[in-house]
Amino acid sequence: MHQPRKLYVKSFGCQMNVYDAQRMADTLAKEGYVETPDPAAADLVILNTCHIREKAAEKVYSELGRLRKAKQEAGSDTLIAVAGCVAQAEGAEIMRRAPVVDLVVGPQSYHRLPELLKDAASGRRVVDTEFPAEDKFDHLPAPSRAATRARGPAAFLTVQEGCDKFCTFCVVPYTRGAEVSRPVARIVAEAEHLAAQGVRELTVIGQNVNAFHGEGPDGATWGLARLLGRLAAIDGVERLRYTTSHPGDMDDDLVAAHRDLPQLMPYLHLPVQSGSDKILAAMNRRHTRDDYLRLIDRIRAARPDLALSSDFIVGFPGESDADFADTLDLVAQMGLASAYSFKYSARPGTPAAEREADPARAVPESVKTARLAELQRRLEAGKVAFDAACLGRSFDILLEKPGRQPAQLIGRSPYLQSVVVNAPPAGIGDLIRVTITAVGPNSLAGQCVAPEADAPRIPETSVPLSPLVAAEA
Repeated sequence: MHQPRKLYVKSFGCQMNVYDAQRMADTLAKEGYVETPDPAAADLVILNTCHIREKAAEKVYSELGRLRKAKQEAGSDTLIAVAGCVAQAEGAEIMRRAPVVDLVVGPQSYHRLPELLKDAASGRRVVDTEFPAEDKFDHLPAPSRAATRARGPAAFLTVQEGCDKFCTFCVVPYTRGAEVSRPVARIVAEAEHLAAQGVRELTVIGQNVNAFHGEGPDGATWGLARLLGRLAAIDGVERLRYTTSHPGDMDDDLVAAHRDLPQLMPYLHLPVQSGSDKILAAMNRRHTRDDYLRLIDRIRAARPDLALSSDFIVGFPGESDADFADTLDLVAQMGLASAYSFKYSARPGTPAAEREADPARAVPESVKTARLAELQRRLEAGKVAFDAACLGRSFDILLEKPGRQPAQLIGRSPYLQSVVVNAPPAGIGDLIRVTITAVGPNSLAGQCVAPEADAPRIPETSVPLSPLVAAEA
């Protein structure tokens, strides 16, 4: 009897990569691979990479250096593959810089892993970064019941890939290609399979997910709002989320979905990137600061308890002190529950990289560092204020994993906060009602409460948002 081969997958970056890593594991499970948490024990190591920022790409090369050393010391014949967006953008460079790599495969080709690995195992170094004519989703097997259970009651579901926006700082249109949406019937079939295996929360994902325009079973083109309504009707699906979105694709139907779908969680990640109209124009974001604020007002009018998350880039070429002040002012107005913030990092081949090469436009690294520190101080104050506003509120919590202490489980609030519950009268995969009793720096603590017989299972709508955050900022 053959011993199963062992697979180790490490993902960098976004939720799309988490989903892709799981689908690669599902594909290779059919070939006899079993996942292991230990790269030293693996017959195959896959690094699933992100190319959004320079540091993310350099982490891959550092990881490859460690793998090369470990492989040499162990004298192993472990196959090493690089997948994802760095693979797509730098396939030849990876092969040049890292001779330890046996296979480079782009994000549109990982359904071909079994045949590519056969070539690599024969001693030929393989690069596949084409955009194939066939749809990879047509060839990917469904995850097994055991794999789905092991991943927990919340799952990602890719519905759209690529981006047509061409923001000047972003490599996604070059590494993931043009916007492509999956047919509704196939999305629904995958969602039904996940729900049948115990998944209770689906996060619908795409590089620009609210630009979804998939073919519906009726032959019409469906938008994201209609798709969410269909997913909400699946037995067992209790919660829905979606990410990542562009403000320009937030249509009236999607705004109304936040009002009309109780399964759609009151938490929205909507990147703005800057508070300066000058910088937004230079980024080719196609919206102004006022456009963004008016959109937030519309969404909050539809769902008053909605919490907002966003992305920010500081130090974009040409950003002045006044531009940065505009960003801080926007943060004070937005009322954010959380946010992601980064120093601008030039990505080769993007228009903004040419601006960064101009000394008259490039922002000094020391200035970038100082601005990021100040922005993150404001953003952290907003998060602390939002978490504090949740104290004493009652929410439904989806229990997802064991806690550190016996009889302790950890779940997620509607706002994606981690909530620790002691001795819940339920298990992983269940929704329970809790009252928030304590607020820590990284999680909340909740106490179970008996739900009222006629109470709707939705969060309270009285969580204060922007006034608290503005006061803290």
